Amino acid sequence: MNMLIGFGYDVHRLVPGRPLVLGGVTIPGERGLEGHSDADVVLHALMDALLGAAGLGDIGRHFPPTDPAYEGADSLELLRRVVALLAAEGYRPVNCDITVVAERPKIGPHVEAMRERISAVLDVEPRRVSIKATTNERMGFVGREEGVAAYAVALIAER
Repeated sequence: MNMLIGFGYDVHRLVPGRPLVLGGVTIPGERGLEGHSDADVVLHALMDALLGAAGLGDIGRHFPPTDPAYEGADSLELLRRVVALLAAEGYRPVNCDITVVAERPKIGPHVEAMRERISAVLDVEPRRVSIKATTNERMGFVGREEGVAAYAVALIAER
């Protein structure tokens, strides 16, 4: 079986007046992530990892931030499209491992809901979706609570 690994990274600035969406879950708070779509850094990093594993570029190529069609887009829907792109190329997701870097809010209480949503779209068992969180120990833009970052690695296999 041919297996391929991809890596993804995304970051967005925290701003008032926007919902905070991470891993397809809206997390209560005063600030959300700024972006053309829902700015879900978890799913954006994951999509880049999946696309990269298949050699299909990045999400900017497939869902350009200059295209009005993606303004306010639900990143779970974009992830569905990425999974369909993989299928068209003869691949399926196997598993993923995602790390969220944020000082606040605490991600732990929302991890299981994120895993459920992501695993449903990837059509894998929830245990195949790992989501971890860490802080930046008050250093840099994350430490100053200016933004949130996410890293993802994903494994895909031929169908």
